[in-house]
Amino acid sequence: MKISSLVKIGGVALLSALVLAGCGSKSSQSTSKDQTLNWMLPANISTMDASKMTDLYSSQIENDTNEGLLRMGNSKVYPGVAKNYTVSKDGKTWTFNLRHSKWNDGKPVTAKDFVFSWRRTVTPKTASQYAYIFANIENANKINAGKLSPTKLGVEAKGDYKLVVHLIKPQSFFKYMVAQSYYFPEEQSVVEKYGSSYGTNSTKNGYNGPFVLKGWTGTNDTMKLVKNKNYWNAKNIKLKTMNVQVIKDPSTALNNYQSGKLDFTTLNSTQVKQYKNDKDYKAYKEASTQYLEMNEKRLPMFKNKNIRKAFSLIIDRNQLVNKVLADGSQIPKGYVPAGMNSRNGKDFADEAYVKAAVTNNEAQAKKLWAKGLKEVGKKSVSLTLMSDDDDTSKKVTEFVQSQLTKLPGLKITNQNIPFKTRLSRSQNGQFDIVISRWIADYPDPSNFLDLFTSTNSYNNGKWKNAKYDALIKKSENQDANNESARWNDMIQAEKVLMNDQGIVPITQQGQSTLMKSKVKGVQFFPTSPQWDWSKASIK
Repeated sequence: MKISSLVKIGGVALLSALVLAGCGSKSSQSTSKDQTLNWMLPANISTMDASKMTDLYSSQIENDTNEGLLRMGNSKVYPGVAKNYTVSKDGKTWTFNLRHSKWNDGKPVTAKDFVFSWRRTVTPKTASQYAYIFANIENANKINAGKLSPTKLGVEAKGDYKLVVHLIKPQSFFKYMVAQSYYFPEEQSVVEKYGSSYGTNSTKNGYNGPFVLKGWTGTNDTMKLVKNKNYWNAKNIKLKTMNVQVIKDPSTALNNYQSGKLDFTTLNSTQVKQYKNDKDYKAYKEASTQYLEMNEKRLPMFKNKNIRKAFSLIIDRNQLVNKVLADGSQIPKGYVPAGMNSRNGKDFADEAYVKAAVTNNEAQAKKLWAKGLKEVGKKSVSLTLMSDDDDTSKKVTEFVQSQLTKLPGLKITNQNIPFKTRLSRSQNGQFDIVISRWIADYPDPSNFLDLFTSTNSYNNGKWKNAKYDALIKKSENQDANNESARWNDMIQAEKVLMNDQGIVPITQQGQSTLMKSKVKGVQFFPTSPQWDWSKASIK
């Protein structure tokens, strides 16, 4: 779906005995006997442990090998393990009625599997970076802080097939959250069998989704998704096998596509120029922002606002998106991407726009840089810029390096490393500057803004602002049931982040692709997990 078609979120959804939308109509097109799809990923997956998963590519595989209460669709949620659900009038109690479904080993998927999974995620020893996203469930924060037993989490199994969730406050977008991998069930017997190695390869996991993952060792670049015969909707899954290759080099990926070894590939800027008129070409806009994080804990100089602003002003984003990338990416209006969410016909990004935070002004940048260096008592600085090692990331890193080194006395050394390693080092604060990327899990500004509160585990650079924290807290508490006030709180928070230049947004990302015309039914979402293959078939 297009970004602009995302539904508006806000206020309280008062639902009663809501039966979810159906799974879509059957295709009338004839299908091939060989239902095999050949796909590529530009980076390795990091884990198949839903409680510890943080990256986009792992969640893409997780989304089709496992399943939560609901499934994401085009601006809707569809039945997953839950066949329907109800919401209390005050918006705080959600009751999910589960269907009789199975794990790939034939054991039943029950409400207890969700209770186990959610408790495990918020338990401190699990060290889940997504524990914060459970904060609106009763007692989640106290449990994650080690002050309460996980058994006190506000989720309960009423028998095997009814799950009741108790929220602290109304949360209309909760239906989108339970469709994401961090809310998926986990098979307790499998988790306990493998312990710390659970989810580290394809055999050490349980699967309740359309496909079962095969052949992933935890480090290799090839794997398969094989149709799960025990999936509740297996009769409507057309694909028998999906071969997945991790290919970081765009030229290699394109060659494999042209030779028939791939049915899908992403394109870099050079390739887009060559193939943008091809019948298989399509560009997608993502609800995703790429930005610089500066490590204020490791390097106190980054606590200086003039230095942070100089970094932003020196970057020519127009040249980056139109010359270096040329893949459908655009200049961001801020941290929250444009086109993801609107209210009363007004886009959030437009209302929260701080032009100076995403503008190129070399003279002003050098002026603020000189002022900042004087304030921190330095004449020159040597820093390392960390990013991923795929082709596109290398190009962006080189460009950002060329821009930052326009600042007198600044030396930048690039460090391009594997995606999984970059995630780990970012999370552990092992960087000076890092190029990070966030793609929305659900279409609400909070999914971006929550990340930069001072206590959030994804705030890798440790930027801190009391006013920002207060606005986010207000939007999630006293204004949670007031759509207009909550919207304004989030706008003001975005403005605080951008005026203080807590991070440096550099692009709102796009994705240019080639996909063979014989492939039907693959769904793209601008939010995570982006791709869904459950309705795919080969014509």
